[in-house]
Amino acid sequence: MSTPFYVSPQQAMADRAEYARKGIARGRSLVVLQYADGIVFVGENPSRALHKFSEIYDRIGFAAAGKYNEYENLRIGGVRYADLRGYTYDRDDVTARGLANVYAQTLGTIFSSAAEKPYEVELVVAEVGETPEGDQIYRLPHDGSIVDEHGSVAVGGNAELISNFLDQRHQDGMSLAEALKLAVQALSRESNGTQREIPAERLEVAVLDRTRPQSRKFKRIVGRQLARLLEANGAATEAESADSAEDSEESGSSEE
Repeated sequence: MSTPFYVSPQQAMADRAEYARKGIARGRSLVVLQYADGIVFVGENPSRALHKFSEIYDRIGFAAAGKYNEYENLRIGGVRYADLRGYTYDRDDVTARGLANVYAQTLGTIFSSAAEKPYEVELVVAEVGETPEGDQIYRLPHDGSIVDEHGSVAVGGNAELISNFLDQRHQDGMSLAEALKLAVQALSRESNGTQREIPAERLEVAVLDRTRPQSRKFKRIVGRQLARLLEANGAATEAESADSAEDSEESGSSEE
């Protein structure tokens, strides 16, 4: 009888983590940003039917990068949990923190189980509050850990580069157009330092808008509304360029 091949638990966990990270890195990145009136989700997604962002409950949104079938199963489970808890107790008892804990337990159990492969997904669960101070954003990597994020967060293939870009430029109290402009700039950056153009039809954008009068705060930004926001960004950029050119001309004439 041959002796079975031994792999230390530490090496086994490291191999599973590397497998999951490579799977997530093959997916397109997405970003979640706080702005003055809520939280905006922005990602590159050429599909109009398979969404990266979804509503979980009244004030709670869901974002995911990685394998679609795996994070779609998690999304459906989250909706069922939220509906059951809201029906059994009270709608206010459904929170992003509670949902993040449920997802963390599920992902952690799958990751540590030798009977199945780890999920190749990274999740973001966000809840919009009555004020910006009440907003909550939680990032859940493949191993089930929970990271409490503030301001901005990026997940997916180029997440580290995008996160560094956002950390340097994100500010509290940004308008939706400003936050969208920053998100698109971050997603456009390549690892070699260049920047590519992402057309509007390849963008998926959604918001949790605290100013909406109805209890459900999740809304997708599509079509003309998205075009107007992107055009506002372009007009602002052109105005800034014109101002810079005028300043340069004035400084040049004063030197003469």
